[in-house]
Amino acid sequence: MEEYNQLNTEDEKSFFLRGELTRNNLLLAEAAKTAGVVEPIDYAIFQNHGYMGLYGGLDAKAIREKKGLKKSQNLPDYMGSSELAANVFRATQTDDKLRRENIVGKEKANQTHFEVGTKVRQTIQELGGTMPENLPMVENIRNWKRVKNGSNSLVFSD
Repeated sequence: MEEYNQLNTEDEKSFFLRGELTRNNLLLAEAAKTAGVVEPIDYAIFQNHGYMGLYGGLDAKAIREKKGLKKSQNLPDYMGSSELAANVFRATQTDDKLRRENIVGKEKANQTHFEVGTKVRQTIQELGGTMPENLPMVENIRNWKRVKNGSNSLVFSD
């Protein structure tokens, strides 16, 4: 958290949180596997349940369509810091709940992911925030790179 608090720009925050989402999605995948989500198609369905909870019923395909992204474009790569933070929270809390409650079975894991996503959405709504599906896209985060030039700043790389 200390590292995040030292970031100054939206781009730096997004870049940092994109890495956090990747890391936490790996942990979530481990917890899902333990719960019985083993096959790639089952994991895709599991991930969609989290998205549907957080994005008011929209699955990954519908979110891409709403945001004007192609199927080949990875959703998190186009999320700003608020949207990434919501997804990190969804991932961490689902991971914790699956492990803490020893959830077993694909259906129960999917339902848990949906419920956690819904709770995160509800919190955003209660705080008066913008729903994630209505947040603007950002330039593809994967096109940014950290440059070691003394300031450790981010630059856009074509």
